[in-house]
Amino acid sequence: MRRYFARKLLTYSLTFIAAVTVDWAIPRLMPGNPIDDLLARIGTRCNTREQCDAISSYFYNVFGLHKPLWVQYLTFWKALFQGNLGISVMSFPEPVSTLIKNAIPYTLGLLVPAILLSFWAGNKVGALAARRKILDNTVLPLSYTLTATPYQWLAMVLAWTFAVTWRFFPISGGYDPLRTPSWSFGFAGDLLYHWFLPFASLFLVQFGGWAIGMRNMIIYELESDYAHYLEALGAPRKLVRKYAYRNALLPQISGLALAIGAIVGGALVTEIVFGYPGVGSLILSAINNKDYFAIQGIFLFIIVGVLIANFIVDIMYVIIDPRTRIGMQGGS
Repeated sequence: MRRYFARKLLTYSLTFIAAVTVDWAIPRLMPGNPIDDLLARIGTRCNTREQCDAISSYFYNVFGLHKPLWVQYLTFWKALFQGNLGISVMSFPEPVSTLIKNAIPYTLGLLVPAILLSFWAGNKVGALAARRKILDNTVLPLSYTLTATPYQWLAMVLAWTFAVTWRFFPISGGYDPLRTPSWSFGFAGDLLYHWFLPFASLFLVQFGGWAIGMRNMIIYELESDYAHYLEALGAPRKLVRKYAYRNALLPQISGLALAIGAIVGGALVTEIVFGYPGVGSLILSAINNKDYFAIQGIFLFIIVGVLIANFIVDIMYVIIDPRTRIGMQGGS
């Protein structure tokens, strides 16, 4: 097992280096110049050409953009290991880490409940649909519709229906701007009120995919040789279904590891649709302002989060599937 996790750590380390390198390069391939945008936004006035050049040179030096690209790349890695993500261009002179720290709770508050609840509910409902015709005839078509729906499209439908037309929920924001953030039940209720629609759009799309996958896997497992053998021995039907559910859950966990990246991407576009003050809205602002450092920092957070989530899923798979541990012992 030690050798297995050592290989996994090596794989994740190489993936991290490659992904972070691409993360550093992509903003610099964007057209335009962040310094020019910054000067235009703050309304800097200069009387002579020399003054304009001096102001521009100052900001180039502050952000280190006057250096050759290879020097910028090495400086980026050095700053990264020191925990420094740089200064935001769009919110100068605020550090990028502060922007991300303010946005992370909103994004995690959407992602974690949506992933866990949709995985649990989708698998349970899919397992029930595999052996109950009424559920199969209703849940299956609905699940196919949900899983084929883009996150942003469902978010717009929910926003139009429940926020614009019926006005049950707010259409944007993380809380009422007239309310002062505080540790109180009233403010917590306001957060939940603004949180529900973005959460629902993420939950429903993921729920459909997990329900379909579990329904198909349960049918396959119940027709397998070990299930027929247990039935021939007189095992209770409930016990057979229990074994079938546990075996069908293993491919679902593997699918969760593969789907995490898409789920995170769906959460980001959902935040943009609802104007939710999470990482997705922050990315949009950073791209519009050509903020190299904010883009780097945000995608770095996403890269690290996805890699950690996949590593946790790998550990879960080893714990849940005894065949993996037996294979490790045989390989050693």
